[in-house]
Amino acid sequence: MMVTSTQLATGLAADLLLGDPRWLPHPVVGIGHFAAWMERVWRLSRLPLRMAGIGAWCSVMAVVCGVVWGSLVLLPEPFIQIYWIYSLLAVRSLDDHAMAVVRPLREGNLLAAREAVGRIVGRDVDTLDERGVTRAMVETVAENLSDGVIAPLFWLVAGGPVAMAVYKAINTMDSMFGYKNDKYMEFGWCAARMDDAANLIPARLTAVLIWLIAAVWPGMSFMRSVQSTRRDAHRQPSPNSGYPEAAAAGALGVQLGGINFYRGARSEKAFLGDDLRPLDWRTYREVQVLLYGSALLFVGVAVWL
Repeated sequence: MMVTSTQLATGLAADLLLGDPRWLPHPVVGIGHFAAWMERVWRLSRLPLRMAGIGAWCSVMAVVCGVVWGSLVLLPEPFIQIYWIYSLLAVRSLDDHAMAVVRPLREGNLLAAREAVGRIVGRDVDTLDERGVTRAMVETVAENLSDGVIAPLFWLVAGGPVAMAVYKAINTMDSMFGYKNDKYMEFGWCAARMDDAANLIPARLTAVLIWLIAAVWPGMSFMRSVQSTRRDAHRQPSPNSGYPEAAAAGALGVQLGGINFYRGARSEKAFLGDDLRPLDWRTYREVQVLLYGSALLFVGVAVWL
């Protein structure tokens, strides 16, 4: 069931105005709880872990498709379409989480900034300096500009609210199961591969949108953004996350990537972009332009077409 231009624009407007109120149950949280339950069920099946992971993935997909499709059939239009668009987008909430990091940085409260960034990244944050906290925040916003904004919108336009919800379920299960460790290497194989496939086009589309914003916004650079994307994006372990991050780094004139620690284990990623300006809380002013500008540009083009 496809959505109209009015429903698309209204859903985005609701997300920008309302964000994610804590009192309103969030469907992605529900997907996460159900996926965790399916993991326990399928691990008890005694199947090989890869097969159990595929079973858990298929079970979650079936329920998500059924719930969203059923709601579209049984509940009144156009409100249910607008609800799914609003609830499955993350523009405002992504900005809110980032601002929770920026505010203490602006006030010189590094301890509070570390605590805030620790809620949105998986890396160790206890020893991060101001630049390290800012880098973690900018990398997360750039990656989630694709995962939380452009990819859901892309799949919404391609297949309606059901496809949008399926994408969010795919992305949620990857964040839960897609780890290369002993526990999830086999069980999370399906979740990781499907997330790679689902983000193949949206990640690159996000980079193009960033290029376009950089071309018209004072202080950003279209050429640097394109060059950084072409040079650096493929150097990341993920086949997709490097594209929005490299495009953002080039547009802003900052350098992302480098050394992180996860539960004490060192992880080194290739650098993205060039270190042409300080990476501090002031950088986020332009990151916000990329975040909101890319979302509005995508929706504007989709409505126009």
